[in-house]
Amino acid sequence: MENFRNFCIIAHIDHGKSTLADRLLEKTGRVTEREMVMNQILDDNPLEQERGITIKLHAIQMDYTSKAGVQYVLNLIDTPGHVDFTYEVSRSLAACEGALLIIDATQGVEAQTISNLYLALDANLEIIPVINKIDLPAAQTTLEGVKKQIIDLIGCKEDEILYTSAKQGIGIDEILEAIVERVPPPIGDPNAPLRALIYDSIFDSYRGVVVNLRVFDGTVREGDKVVFMATQKFYDIEEVGVMYMKRHRTKELTAGNVGYITANIRNLQDSKVGDTLTHAANPCEFMIDGFKIVKPMVFSGIYPSNAEDFESLRESLAKLGLNDSSITYEPESSNALGFGFRCGFLGLLHMEIVRERLQREFNETIVNTVPNVRYHVVMTNGDDIFIENPAQLPPTVKIVDIEEPFIMAQIITPSEYIGNIMKLCLDRRGTLKNQTYLSPERVDLQFELPLSEVIFDFYDKLKSVSRGYASLDYEFIEYRAEDLVKLDIMLNGEPVDALSSIVHRVKSFHWGQRLCSKLKELIPRQMFEVAIQAAIGSKVIARTNVQAIRKNVIAKCYGGDISRKRKLLEKQKEGKKRMKQIGNVEIPQEAFLAVLKIED
Repeated sequence: MENFRNFCIIAHIDHGKSTLADRLLEKTGRVTEREMVMNQILDDNPLEQERGITIKLHAIQMDYTSKAGVQYVLNLIDTPGHVDFTYEVSRSLAACEGALLIIDATQGVEAQTISNLYLALDANLEIIPVINKIDLPAAQTTLEGVKKQIIDLIGCKEDEILYTSAKQGIGIDEILEAIVERVPPPIGDPNAPLRALIYDSIFDSYRGVVVNLRVFDGTVREGDKVVFMATQKFYDIEEVGVMYMKRHRTKELTAGNVGYITANIRNLQDSKVGDTLTHAANPCEFMIDGFKIVKPMVFSGIYPSNAEDFESLRESLAKLGLNDSSITYEPESSNALGFGFRCGFLGLLHMEIVRERLQREFNETIVNTVPNVRYHVVMTNGDDIFIENPAQLPPTVKIVDIEEPFIMAQIITPSEYIGNIMKLCLDRRGTLKNQTYLSPERVDLQFELPLSEVIFDFYDKLKSVSRGYASLDYEFIEYRAEDLVKLDIMLNGEPVDALSSIVHRVKSFHWGQRLCSKLKELIPRQMFEVAIQAAIGSKVIARTNVQAIRKNVIAKCYGGDISRKRKLLEKQKEGKKRMKQIGNVEIPQEAFLAVLKIED
C-alpha cells in the first residue's frame, strides 16, 4: 500500500484536464504513441469527443518508476469541469487522497476552479496546484498574476506551484514526481473485514452491472460472497480487476486500490452508487459515508414518440441511471403526449446530454417537454406540496403562496464586462449581494437569482455579453414566495398541458406573446384555422392564428352564374367548420424546444 497513489484532476472547463491525462498516460507507458489515435483518449464517448468536454469520470491505473528507482502504482481519475457535472467530481474525490488543481495560465482562477477546490478541501485531499498552457504567448504577461491568485486562494508557497504545458508535454516528469512525493499513500488494513465504496457503475449487456469501487479495508477476491449494505443483496463475485485502457483482470483487489468487480448483477437497482460492499460471512461494522443525495434542479418530461415504447424507455432510463446516478425519474402522464416520465436533471446541459445518450446509445425516439424547476406551494388548508410539473398546480383559490427556488450565483469576469453582466442579472430578477476584486482586472460578482430564470439560456447569454470570458458557478440557497402565475397554452380552445409553464406575473404577458408567435411558425398548417392562445386562468392574454390551407374549389367554374361559385364556397366553409370541431393538431418536437429559445 505504501506504493499506491490515488489522485484525480480537477479544474474549470477547458483548462486542460483531459489533455494532461493523455500526457501522463504516454509518459508512464500505459498508452503508446501509436494508440494515441485521438486527443483526450479517456473521453471515449462520441458525445464527449464531439463537444470537446468530459461528461463522465474516467479511472485508469498507471505504473511509474520514480527518480529514486521506486515502483509506484498510480490510480488516476479524470473528472468533468462543467457546473452540471459537479456530482461526478464529488464521487471521484471520495476514491482519492490527492488532487491536481489545474489552472489555465492565461485565464487564471475561474468559478469552477474555486467550487472544485472547496469540494477537494472538504474531502481532506492533498492539493497540488498546476499552472497549465505556459507555452501560449499570452501566458508571459499573465503568469505572475495567476501565480498570485493561486497563492491567495490556497495559501501555498510559490515553490509548490508546478508549471506545465499538457499540449507540448512540458513539465510532466515534475508532476509525476510531485504526485509520489506529496500525495499520501492510502490508509487501510488488508486483513480487516472488507469495506469498499462503490463510486461508479456501468451496464454491460454480457456481464450485467460492472461495479467500480475503491477498497478501503480488506481484500476482495474472485469467488467471494459479498453483500451490498444499503440494498442487502448477496452476490458471488465472478471477476475482479483494475482499469487500464480496458478492464484488466487481476483476480483480487487489496486495501487502498481502485478497480472493478462483476457478479452477474442483472437487477439494476441492486448496486447503488455510494453504497458499501463487504463480505457476507465477515461483514464490516459501519458503512462508509457515501455521497450527499443529489438534488435535481431542472425537471422535464420525457415521452416515447410511440406509446408502445414506454417499457423500453423505462429500461433505457434504468441503465442510464446506473451510469449517471444524478438522474431521477418517475412515471407521469399527459393529455397531449400519453405516458412518459418526469425526469430530474442537474442543469440544462445535463438534460441535453441525457436526451442525446437515450437517442444514440439506446435508440429511443423521444419527445422532451419544457424544462422547469420544483415549486413549493402553500395551500389554504395548511398543506405544503412540491410540484415539478405546472399541470399539477392546484386551482388558484386553494393556494396561499407559491415559492420558487433561489440560487447564489458566483460570476468571475474581467472588470470591463461588469455593466453588461449586471444588466443581464437584474433583467432576470437578480439581486447583487457582493462584489470583490480578485485583481485590478478581474472581479467576483455574487448574485441571488431565481433558478427558473437561470435554467433556460442564462449561461449562453452570460458568455455572449462577456465575449466568453465570464465563468459561472451556483448553489441552491432557499425557497422564496413570489407573485407567480400558471401560463396555459391553448390550441383551438384545448389546453396543451405539456406546454404550460409557471412564470412571474410581470413577465407573463411578454412570455405569452413570444410563445404564441413562436408556435405560429412551428405548428404545421391544417385544412382548418388553428387558434393559438396564452391564458392565465380564464383570462386570455395573447392570441395568434395559423391560417387554414385553402383549396381553390371554384377553379373548375368557367364563367356562368355567381350563385354556383357561392354555393361551392359555402359548402367549403361548412366543411372547415365541421373539421375544426373534430380535427386534431399534431404538435412537433420543435414546438416544445421553442420555449428554450424564446428570447432569440
